[in-house]
Parts: sequence; structure tokens; C-alpha cells
Amino acid sequence: MATQIPSSPKVGMVSLGCPKALVDSERILTQLRSDGYDLSADYAGADVVLVNTCGFLDSAKEESLDAIGEAMAENGRVIVTGCMGNEADVIMKRYPDVLAVTGAHQYEDVVTAVHAAAPAARGAFVDLVPEAGLKLTPRHYSYLKISEGCNHRCSFCIIPSLRGDLVSRRPDAILREAEKLVEAGTKELLVISQDTSAYGVDIRHQPRAWNGPNGQGREVRAHMTDLAAALGELKTSEGQGVWTRLHYVYPYPHVDKVIPLMAEGKITPYLDIPFQHAAPNVLKRMKRPANEAKVLQRVKSWRDICPDLTIRSTFVVGFPGETEDDFKYLLDWLEEAQLDRVGAFRFEPVEGAEANQLDGALPEEIKEERYQRIMEVTARISAAKLQAKVGRTLPVIIDDIGEPDEDGDIGATARSEADAPEIDGNVFLRNVSENLAVGDIIDATIEDADEHDLFGVAAS
Repeated sequence: MATQIPSSPKVGMVSLGCPKALVDSERILTQLRSDGYDLSADYAGADVVLVNTCGFLDSAKEESLDAIGEAMAENGRVIVTGCMGNEADVIMKRYPDVLAVTGAHQYEDVVTAVHAAAPAARGAFVDLVPEAGLKLTPRHYSYLKISEGCNHRCSFCIIPSLRGDLVSRRPDAILREAEKLVEAGTKELLVISQDTSAYGVDIRHQPRAWNGPNGQGREVRAHMTDLAAALGELKTSEGQGVWTRLHYVYPYPHVDKVIPLMAEGKITPYLDIPFQHAAPNVLKRMKRPANEAKVLQRVKSWRDICPDLTIRSTFVVGFPGETEDDFKYLLDWLEEAQLDRVGAFRFEPVEGAEANQLDGALPEEIKEERYQRIMEVTARISAAKLQAKVGRTLPVIIDDIGEPDEDGDIGATARSEADAPEIDGNVFLRNVSENLAVGDIIDATIEDADEHDLFGVAAS
């Protein structure tokens, strides 16, 4: 008599917010898949829907509430997790029929809630999870979270109240995860945390034996520079170096030691640094380090060592008390710094943030006017920097390949080492080979540029 394999409950997932939340979603789904659950691509096929929320800004909270409402309307069996899970009363008031609400990175609570809502029938024939876990990003790039929480107390931020103080992962665990991801096809690792530069401070930079195939049992300190150097040794099965991109890097002095690794081609010449502002008065009110002049000197020294270094950052305009002189100071600083990639945000009060109590709140029209001005300046700087790349041949990673047009030509969307996925620009290639595959890293000759993107052709 044939064995009847029990059907597995299906879980749907809506993941909102930052890459760190996306990693949380991947971990939850990996555990549920290990527990015998299948995944559903739509509401209709799911026995329960998880909504991983963002609670950083009021607008993000409203987006999260709308997503919960959509899941309730389309499915009705919803479990809420993530940063906004810390405001269970708000969620339950609007949606009293949600099955459960858990907070940020409370993986066990989420899994327990799913088990209660849709018990899995385990058996010997349940599919196994890939060793690298389940991913919500394309196969060729992966986020690698190295720590949780943050020790800073910026006046505009509530991350410490949502995710707690810094908690670093062991370096051997991080490196083994990175090895598994590369073995599974990852070509680009995006290192993320709330403060990558502070990695290991809480565990006193304790070394651990890296027992993976690359480490061979040698010790690696829990320190950003040591971790970056170790990640720079990873190779794909074809022997190609893996792009390692550092995000959320505070400009502490030891960051200087990472730049030579970039110049040597061991890690990607890219730093994502959350400067937030430059005017000393505003930085003081933000409770951020006010050493903008020294930072400019260090940026210059970094570029002397690694001329191809790309620096991305974000800035807040319209912070309480920001004067016109403060804002002009920021614009002048940006002209001097010549950052490659810049994002800007209009200040938005966040419930629970200390900045809400500061005097000098600015009207929305002033925030908008300043936002438009900073974006004009940074777009002009970006356009000039990208134009300088025309005629160069650069390595690019392929993200997408189009269908042949009427002449049989195939186009592709790629990124250079200066472009993080989903937040920076693209390199649009014409007339690529039909043998090209997503995730391939090739050389491309740049033929044109605009304010944000490059255009070119595969180098012969």
C-alpha cells in the first residue's frame, strides 16, 4: 500500500522595512520550512500570513498597518511581527482579529504562533531545507547580518528601544553562514547591522576558530576589520572573488584599516556611512559625533589609497532647529565631500523619539524646499561622477536579462561595484550574449551616463 504523505500547511509572508528586517524574514521562513511548512506566493493559498512590519517612522507604521489590513481582508489569518510588533495595542485596536503579535527578531515567538495557528504534520518525507536557508533575495546576492541592536542614542531614532543594545554574532557563525551562501550561488554579500563599525565591542572582540573550508580552524577576531579580511578570502566554485559590500559603517578610526583591503581588491570599494548631517549645531541636537571637518580629511585620505572608493550616505533635512545657515553648511559640505551616492529624508517625528521634544520644529513647506535643493545638488554631483566613468571598463554583476528585440539584440540590467541593489543605480547593457546568466560578473565598457545610471556594452 502506498504511503500517504501528509499535506503541509502553507505560510505566506509580507516583508516590509529595511534589509535587516528582510534577513529576519528569511530566518523565520527557513525555520518554518525546516518544521515542515510550505510557502505560499499569494494570500489565497496560505493557511496563515506573516506580516513583518516596520516601525521606524510614522509613515512606515501606517504602511505596515495597511499591509496588515490587506492581509486580513484577503486571508483573515494573520500573524504580525517586526519592529511595529512592539506596539501591539495599536495593531490590536485596529485589527482585533489578528492571531498574534510579536516584536522585532523574536523568531521563536513567531514560529510558536505559526505552530499554534496551523500545526504542521511532520513525517519522514518532508522536504529538507537547503543548507544555506531560504532567501527572499535573488540567488546571486545575499544580506549577511552580523549584529543586532545599537549602542547609540540618536535623538531622532528609536531603534535601541525596538531592537535593544548591540548584540554581535560570533565571527565563526557569520563566516560559516557566508560560506554556505557562497556555496549556494551567492556572488555578492551585503554586510548589514545597525552599526557595522561597532561589531564585536559587546563581546570584547573575542576570537573564534573558523572551521569552515576556507578557515581551516584558524582564529578570527570579532572585529570589523578582521571579519572584512576573512570575507575577502571567499571564492565562488569557479574561483572568482565574492563581492563584499559594507553597509551602515560609522566612520570610526579603525575604518581606515579597511580601505587597503578595498585597494587590493579583496572587498568591494564601497562604504555606506550614515552621516545624517554636517552642521555642528544640528549634529549636536541629533546627538551625533560633530567632527565633520575631520571626516572630510579622512574621506580624502581614503580616496588617496583607493581612488575607486564609492561612498554612499543619507541625510535628514528639516531637523528641529535647523537654520538656513545650517542647511547651507550641509550643502557646502556636500560640495567638498563629493559623495558618490546620496539619499535624503525630510525630518519626520517618530513616536518615542527624543527629537519630538526639541524646539524649532520647521513647517513642511520648508522641509520640502530644502529636500528639493539637496537633491538637486547631489544629483549634479552624481551626474558628474558618473560621466567621468564613460570610456572606462568596469566589472558588473548581472541582475536581469531581457528578451531579444525584433533585431535579436538582448539587453541586461547590471550593477557596478559602486551600486548596491535596490538603493543605488544600474548599468544598462545592450546587445549581450545569449549565454549570459543572472549573477555573472563580467567586464563592461561604459558608453554613456545620466544622473544615476550608466549605459554600456559587454567588453570584448
